[in-house]
Amino acid sequence: MAPPDGFAPDPLIASDIDAYLKGQAAKALLRVITCGSVDDGKSTLIGRLLYDSKQIFDDQLSALEADSKRVGTQGQAIDFALLVDGLAAEREQGITIDVAYRFFATDKAKFIIADCPGHEQYTRNMVTGASTADAAIVLVDARKGVLTQTRRHSYLAKLIGIRHVVLAVNKMDLIGFDQAAFDTIVADYRAFAAEIGLEDVAAVPISGLGGDNITTLSANTPWYTGPTLLGWLEAVEVATEADQSRPFRLPVQWVNRPNLDFRGFAGTIASGRVAPGDAVRILPSGRTTSIARIVTLEGDRDNAVAGEAVTLTLADEVDCSRGNVIAVADDPPQVADQFEATLVWMADEALLPGRSYLLKLGTQTVAATVQTPKYQINVNTLEHIATKTLELNAIGVVPLTTAAPLVFEPYVDSRELGGFILIDRQSNATVAAGMINFALRRSQNIHLQATDVTREAHAGLKNQKAAVLWLTGLSGAGKSTIANLVEKRLHRMNRHTFLLDGDNVRHGLNKDLGFTDADRIENIRRVGEVAKLMTDAGLIVITAFISPFRAERQMVRDMMAPGEFWEIHVDTPLAAAEARDVKGLYRKARAGELKNFTGIDSPYEAPEAPELRIDTTAMSAEDAARMIVERLIG
Repeated sequence: MAPPDGFAPDPLIASDIDAYLKGQAAKALLRVITCGSVDDGKSTLIGRLLYDSKQIFDDQLSALEADSKRVGTQGQAIDFALLVDGLAAEREQGITIDVAYRFFATDKAKFIIADCPGHEQYTRNMVTGASTADAAIVLVDARKGVLTQTRRHSYLAKLIGIRHVVLAVNKMDLIGFDQAAFDTIVADYRAFAAEIGLEDVAAVPISGLGGDNITTLSANTPWYTGPTLLGWLEAVEVATEADQSRPFRLPVQWVNRPNLDFRGFAGTIASGRVAPGDAVRILPSGRTTSIARIVTLEGDRDNAVAGEAVTLTLADEVDCSRGNVIAVADDPPQVADQFEATLVWMADEALLPGRSYLLKLGTQTVAATVQTPKYQINVNTLEHIATKTLELNAIGVVPLTTAAPLVFEPYVDSRELGGFILIDRQSNATVAAGMINFALRRSQNIHLQATDVTREAHAGLKNQKAAVLWLTGLSGAGKSTIANLVEKRLHRMNRHTFLLDGDNVRHGLNKDLGFTDADRIENIRRVGEVAKLMTDAGLIVITAFISPFRAERQMVRDMMAPGEFWEIHVDTPLAAAEARDVKGLYRKARAGELKNFTGIDSPYEAPEAPELRIDTTAMSAEDAARMIVERLIG
């Protein structure tokens, strides 16, 4: 399909497509985010960049040509207003409630522009758009100056690690291209930028509607001698170019072993350069070796740099798998399991401190627990606010613990090894984006101590296999009664057991905890850790806890060796449990005297695939205990 008039394609496309493609591949690709308050003119600016650059990708050309036919302008140059109207229509349809991406190119570079919503409630969308950006265009309405949302978006850009910012003072035509007004706005913004640590800040007076100083310098601003907005964008150093000067790191995405004679480790180089013969270290194990070959689809390479996808072979048979990091031997990244991190909370449900989430950092995925935030950041005032949780779009600094050592670098040094997401273990939804600030000192000072008597030896001495029988269900379901009968049966069989009952534990170990969701999570976490220690001693552990949340039961399962955790659902309908009400708790909950009571005003998430289900309406407690023991002993 031929492009509309005024958008002539590169003649190389017709005469030498290979040369054209090579030329495009050689151009740097700059990712840019546009941000600012609502109605500052983002769509108009993007439309002007697309229109004036005279190069638009096929999907945009198709849409524009269709619009041209619809309004009877076929064969004429595309009207700039039509392009802007199209962008505005998308905004009205809610497309930029997520993030809208625009593509265009010039003779010097290629660009992807992320158009993010300006409203405060869409902070998570702005973070999504900024997460891969190299530069930010911060728009300010020349009539309004620096606003709260200007500061908010600038702070988020700095937080996400954008190094280059241009302040585009828009709608200069509406104030008569007044230099004094421009200078005042720039001074205000630079003062704020210095406060948050933004160093590389340029400023351009523009009119998106008129095109002033967008692609060509305007006669309306003879007092301005800097670059055009497009000229500034073309001069920005692309992140991959800067990354090449940093130490070598390659997160392993997968292990390629088509036959016994070849074993390669594939991934995209996050930073640095590598060549055959270079000494490298495999993390987190710390084993050292050297690079034997750099393999690509085009054949072996003499070297490779940041941003390239390659397969490396190693000189020695060392243990290396997906999630490991291959790094230069004399300057490796850090390894730790406890961190301070900055979180941008992106879920409708608030953060539950103590809950186990999945943390994905590059190719590494580990279980992680977020503790109570140190503070929340008011991005409008930069004030630190005390908080016990994080709500949707909140930004806070938190302590974070991972279940396994994580190879990382502070986010200020590496997006690839410092930026992560948190995933809800039940829904698989992304709930937060995070940036590692540093490892907590205690993670470096505390190490596992090897012991000679193993958990297998402990269990062997007792002539049994360790296990955790985790009875879960509503209050009054019969968990404690059944658990007690199970232990009595096992005791008569000379099995070594220990019973952890919910009420009993709250008299000692967990006496400081209440019944909020956060306290319930911490209650189960502590019990899980105690149960794990007891299985290390070779014991059969029986527990009786409501444990209402699937995520926490899964967290305890993950603590144990495979096959050791038995989830047993004591399945009693709410009406039957409430009719028993031995302790009078349901009566108090119904009267409003007992808050956060499971089944009444706090949810119970029934197991989806338990090892055993006990229907107490069809089975006695004695029969249930007999069935559990028979299944366990086999």
